[in-house]
Amino acid sequence: MKNPVSFSCIAALLFLSSCQYSVSTSLIPEIPAVPVANSKSEAAEAELDRKEETPVAVSDIDAATVLSKPQIPVLCYHQIRDWRGNESRGVKDAVVPPAIFRSQLQILADSGYHTILPDDLYNYLTKGSPLPPKPIMLTYDDGDADQYNIAAPEMAKHGFKGVFFVMTVSLGRSIYMTKEQVKLLSDEGHIIASHTYDHHDVRKYTDADWDKQLIESGRQLEAITGKPVRYFAYPFGAWNKQAIPALKKRNMIAAFQLSTKMDQDDPLYTIRRMMVPGDWSATTMLNAMKRTFK
Repeated sequence: MKNPVSFSCIAALLFLSSCQYSVSTSLIPEIPAVPVANSKSEAAEAELDRKEETPVAVSDIDAATVLSKPQIPVLCYHQIRDWRGNESRGVKDAVVPPAIFRSQLQILADSGYHTILPDDLYNYLTKGSPLPPKPIMLTYDDGDADQYNIAAPEMAKHGFKGVFFVMTVSLGRSIYMTKEQVKLLSDEGHIIASHTYDHHDVRKYTDADWDKQLIESGRQLEAITGKPVRYFAYPFGAWNKQAIPALKKRNMIAAFQLSTKMDQDDPLYTIRRMMVPGDWSATTMLNAMKRTFK
């Protein structure tokens, strides 16, 4: 495995555009411990508590408190399908074949990992709420149909839940999920979150762009699921300081990027994820994850 690893992601609509990411590989033997329940009954009680908790208000967040917490692994996937012969190496980096994806989920389950959702992570980071043993978050960008057809059934086999960052312009088009599929994922306990309207780089937005990309798309997702949209993933994983006030203004309480360190002033709006390349074996993925998050 290269150190660091650079690879491409999938752009908006029906086109693919190349975008570089880096995965940190600072060496640590294991992911640091987080507060966990000590017995089966305590774990069940903690699970109920997490579901009932109200997230801390953004205005009350202490950045130092968030930054002091051990990072929780957050994986990022895009398309889950077999490679096609005429595709570039860069595209293949962002396309995980189903067999490899299944093996990756299997090794997570066999290794004792438990999936958490954004509210769990938010409450852990802001007030130290307990998490299950070996917590991990599985996230999916763009809203490709294979996330519904392949990823969701595979997660169900292991009792896993995920976060689907959906760009609304693509709903019902070609290779993307329909509104009905998004609704079903939400009803099954997965989280539907924002990935903008049409996947443009937030570093180029005007204030009016934010209204279209975030407010309008958020309202559409809320109309589909009947639930508030409070979490955001930056297209291409790219962000800047100017984006954070715009997200706060539009009621996002946390945002996810790729690879760079969390912002010292607003860490909740720069939560790190690790994108999983299409040619990583399950063991390679697990080892890279352990090295990346600390």
